[in-house]
Amino acid sequence: MTPNILAKNLTVSLTVKAEGLSKRFGELIAVDEISFSVAQGECLAILGPNGAGKTTTCEMLEGLIAPDSGTIEILGLRLDSHRQELLEKIGVQLQETALYKKYTVRETVELFASFYQQPVTIDVLLAKLDLSEKQHARLEHLSGGQKQRAYLACSLINNPQVLFLDEPTTGLDPQARRYIWDLLCTLKGEGRSLVLTTHNMEEAQALADRIAIMDRGKILALDTYEKLLERYCGAKVLSFELSDPAHLTSLRAQLAWLAPARLQGERCEVEVEQASDFLQQLIRAADHLQIKIASLALRQSTLEDVFLQITGRKLQA
Repeated sequence: MTPNILAKNLTVSLTVKAEGLSKRFGELIAVDEISFSVAQGECLAILGPNGAGKTTTCEMLEGLIAPDSGTIEILGLRLDSHRQELLEKIGVQLQETALYKKYTVRETVELFASFYQQPVTIDVLLAKLDLSEKQHARLEHLSGGQKQRAYLACSLINNPQVLFLDEPTTGLDPQARRYIWDLLCTLKGEGRSLVLTTHNMEEAQALADRIAIMDRGKILALDTYEKLLERYCGAKVLSFELSDPAHLTSLRAQLAWLAPARLQGERCEVEVEQASDFLQQLIRAADHLQIKIASLALRQSTLEDVFLQITGRKLQA
């Protein structure tokens, strides 16, 4: 009997466990001894800039490449010794270049259904992803959002318990991106475990239960969005620009809390807890020293601030 689409059939609480994963390509250390786990029904976002090692990490978890060292367990089974069995139970979000664009949506999904012993009912899956009316359209004629839903259909055809997604909404317009996010939230709510790589802070915040900050092959921090902000940043970021950036040294001599302030071009930024108190102190000190503040702003801390605090550079760099 063909299983119902997205049926709840998870039997373990910890679906992914990676320990000491490393991967080198020649002299390049792409992934450097990282460890993490993913629970049932949890979404873990691996957040980092291009070249951080995110895609290589996903490819090891998907069984596409073998780690040089370390172990991977999925659904309680070692990937290196149960690879074929696990490939029946995981889904992989495909990138556009991986599919033949002359195929229709239905032909593409039927092709992937043929790879598995117990695929889900295609009509039900297409309806679930709002693709029924587009099932006879070629991939090359679809919009960006429709293509991503077709790729998602291919990754769900085997009723996977764990889903790996590599930059799932890159290049999509905001409306299409939100639609994909809603679909992924539905999957997570039905008990699927999601591992997604992204350099989009908003995407990580919208989807992830926990976020792993990754850079230069290492996971530098891993926690919930709220705890990452609490640990590495204040609640607010005080941002200001002086008429003469050289005057920052004088201000730092007056205000000890400005010591960790960082320069972004000519703009100075510092995380603060008591925003109104620090704002008043800054204005008074500048007035006392006869320093002109050209602009002044206060904003919420973001994952960009966490990344900058940890690595000393911007996430999008």
